[in-house]
Amino acid sequence: MILDPLPADPLADSLLTELTALYASNHAFHTLSGDFPDPHGIRPEQVATALSEERERSGTEILLARSPGRLTGIAVTLAHHPDPADPDPWIGLLMVDASLHGQGHGRRLAALVEDRFRAAGRTAVRLAVLANNPKALAFWTALGYEVVDHREDKQLGRPCAVLRKELTGP
Repeated sequence: MILDPLPADPLADSLLTELTALYASNHAFHTLSGDFPDPHGIRPEQVATALSEERERSGTEILLARSPGRLTGIAVTLAHHPDPADPDPWIGLLMVDASLHGQGHGRRLAALVEDRFRAAGRTAVRLAVLANNPKALAFWTALGYEVVDHREDKQLGRPCAVLRKELTGP
């Protein structure tokens, strides 16, 4: 798996098509999150808008995961949480094409993101899991993340578990 930043220039039609397919494949997650009005009908312009909004946030990096010949996942990271008391970087989104779930792609993508944070000298990472998403909570806790708080997300006020992982080694 190769991890590359999303190109800074406007999204090419072919890349936007791949990203839309990736988002659309995860309609179960989008049903839980409410991020799109119709989780079974995600359109390219909606994905482009969502990614544009992510890019506008200071310290955000959008990373694309590719395996030979295809886009397999996306990760959105934040160098700093909006709360100045929180010193850790965050994984804002980690999504793998739903047709690839259960094959280790999510685990590999998470490890690559953690490695990037380690290389930048960061010692821990946080993320939030929607309270109504037990599968995601099981995934992250299996990777060594521990629940450190419960609160609402800043964007939509949804109940979440906040998880943290020390990045002391591989």
